[in-house]
Parts: sequence; structure tokens; C-alpha cells
Amino acid sequence: MVNFCKSISKSKWFQNLVTIAILVAGVLVGIATYPKFSSEHEIVLEVLNEIILGVFIIEIVVKVIAEGRKPWLYFTDGWNVFDFIIVAAAFLPFGGSSIAILRLLRLLRVLKLIKALPKLQMLVGALLKSIPSMGYVSILLLLLFYIYAVAGVFFFSENDPIHFQDLQRSMLSLFRVVTLEDWTDIMYINMFGCENYGYDGNMNLCINSKDSLVLSVTYFVSFVLIGTMIFLNLFIGVIMNGMDDAKNEMLLENQVQSGEQDTSIEDVEGKIYELQELLMLYKIQQKDDEI
Repeated sequence: MVNFCKSISKSKWFQNLVTIAILVAGVLVGIATYPKFSSEHEIVLEVLNEIILGVFIIEIVVKVIAEGRKPWLYFTDGWNVFDFIIVAAAFLPFGGSSIAILRLLRLLRVLKLIKALPKLQMLVGALLKSIPSMGYVSILLLLLFYIYAVAGVFFFSENDPIHFQDLQRSMLSLFRVVTLEDWTDIMYINMFGCENYGYDGNMNLCINSKDSLVLSVTYFVSFVLIGTMIFLNLFIGVIMNGMDDAKNEMLLENQVQSGEQDTSIEDVEGKIYELQELLMLYKIQQKDDEI
């Protein structure tokens, strides 16, 4: 039974079946966003959901049995734990207002596609490996935001109180600038003064209009260059390093698995050779006895 379940769990058709079930589950979740169609075909949709749940249950049972006398090894893989939680959540007593939680859990089934496709799994692994390095880059970016936000309050709070009245508002405005969402409008307000640009409907807030052409251009252009160009490349570099590490780990795992398979084949061939030698010795001994 253990060998049978191992062969099934590693077979291509079984993996394709699980992948198809995940795709169908994603389509069913999308159909649930159309209430009229869902209510008209409620029975069919529920049957399909039950079939998909059955496929996921069979997948878990097969993989647990494939571990033999150590079924707990199934839970040593984080993706297996994720699959188990999604399937187990389907048996929780949801009803009434909690139906939204059930739909959300069904939506999470789509994430099983990451495990079904090795390339996607490698990408997710690369992102997870990049989180520590991204944390340091984020701290550095936060320092940049803080320095520029404080400077923005000092330089532009009187002219542009909508965007730089206080520190938190300045930080939010800089986030808008770093996303390049109409950041030139904020720059033009401080280049030409609030009474000349941008404050048409808020002139009551434009109390002390000041134009700072050189200062505003230097401030905003330098922040855009540092915040978008340099830090964006830093994030990309960190993710690329994580992808290289994840790819190397995947290649190493494949080599280890192939090495184990080669070792098992060599062991079988060695045993066959030993049996042949024993058989030859037995035949020679029989001839000696006859003589």
C-alpha cells in the first residue's frame, strides 16, 4: 500500500488531476461573485465543490500513507501543512454571516497552484528568502522617507499645508511622490507658490504663498531619483539573489533525489552480481561432489 501510494503521489497524471482541481476551484470562486448565476446553478456548483474537496482529501490521504510508518513526516513540509489547513477548514461549522469566511477559504485553494507548479514554487521561495534582506532595504528606505519628510515640513509647510503641514502628512505625500502618481503637481505647487498653482479650490488654506524654484526642483528630483531608481534596483537585486539561491536549492534537491535513485539501482545490480557468483560457486561445488 505504501509503495502504491508513493507511485500515485509521484505520478504525472495524479499531479495533473490535482492541478485541474485547483484551476476549477479558482473558476468556481470567480463564479461565486455573480449572485444571480450562482443561485440559478447552486446545486451544480456545490456538487463541483464537493468533488474538488474530495480530490484534495484523496491527495492528503495518499501522501500521508506514502510516508509509511512515519505519517508525521507529511507535516514537515510547509506546503503540505498549508494544504491540510485549507482542507480541514472546509469541515468547520460555517453559516450565516460566516459564509464569507468559507468563501475566502475556498479562494485560498487557488494558492495551491503555487505548489502544483515548480516554477511558481521557486518564485515564492525566492521571495521568502528575500524577506530578511528586504527588511534592511526597507529600513534604509524608511530613513530616507523620514529625512526628506522632516525637510519637507521645514521647507514647504507654510506654502503647501495640504501636503507638508506635519510629519505624517509629509510622509504620505512622499509616498505618493515615490509611486510617481502626479508627483510633478506637488513639485509645481512649491515651485510657483500655492496661489499660482494647485490651490484653486482651497485658497483659504493658501495663507503664505512662497515660490521656491531651485529648492523644490532639487528636493523632489533628488528624492525621485533616489527613492525610485536606486531603491527599486536594490529590491530587484535582492529578489534576484533570492531566486538564484532558490534555484540552486532546487537543483541540489533534484541531484540528491537522482543520486538516491542511482544508489538504489547500484545496490540492486550489486546484489544480482553477488547472487550470480553464489550460483556459480554452488554449481562448481556440485561438480566437485560428483567427482
